Amino acid sequence: MNIILIGFRGTGKTTIGKILARRLGKGFIDADEYLEQKHGKTIKDIFAEGGEKLFREIEARIIEELCLLDDRVIATGGGAILREENVRHLKKNGIILFLDANVDTLYKRIRKDMQTRGKRPGLTNRSAYEEIEYLLAYRRPLYDKIADFVINTANIHKNEAVNKILTFISNHVLDLKG
Repeated sequence: MNIILIGFRGTGKTTIGKILARRLGKGFIDADEYLEQKHGKTIKDIFAEGGEKLFREIEARIIEELCLLDDRVIATGGGAILREENVRHLKKNGIILFLDANVDTLYKRIRKDMQTRGKRPGLTNRSAYEEIEYLLAYRRPLYDKIADFVINTANIHKNEAVNKILTFISNHVLDLKG
C-alpha cells in the first residue's frame, strides 16, 4: 500500500514525504519531479508547449504509472486531484493524506522556494497571492473529499507533521485496507 500526499504547492508534500518515507523505510517519489525527469522538460516548458491540457494528460499517465508501484510515499502535484481517473488510481492502492495550509503561509513558502519557482507556470492571470487564494478555494473541497486524513501544516514543524501522520497510519491502516 502506498501513502499518497495531496495538497496545494507549498504545503510540504515533498519535505514531509521524504521524512515520512525514511521513517517508514519506504521509497519516496515526487510525481512532478518524476514527470520532469521522464519527459526531460520542466512543467513550465510543457505548459508552454501545449498548455494545461497537455500537462494534465501527461500527469494522468504518470499518476497511473506510479500507482502501479507499491510500498511508496508519493507526493502528487497540487492539481492531480482535478481528474477523476487520477483519484481512482490514487485510492486503489493508497492512503490519501491531505496536507493543508492557509493562503498566507502558502504564499510565503512558494515565494521562498527558489528551486521550483522558475519551473512552475502561473495557472491564471491573477497575482501570485490571488491565484493561490482562487485555486485553493476551488481545490480544497476536492482534497477534503478524497482524503483519508487531513493535517494542517501551516503552524507545525515538519517532524511534528510526520509524527501526526505516523500516529494516524498506525491507528487506521487496517481499517482503510478492509
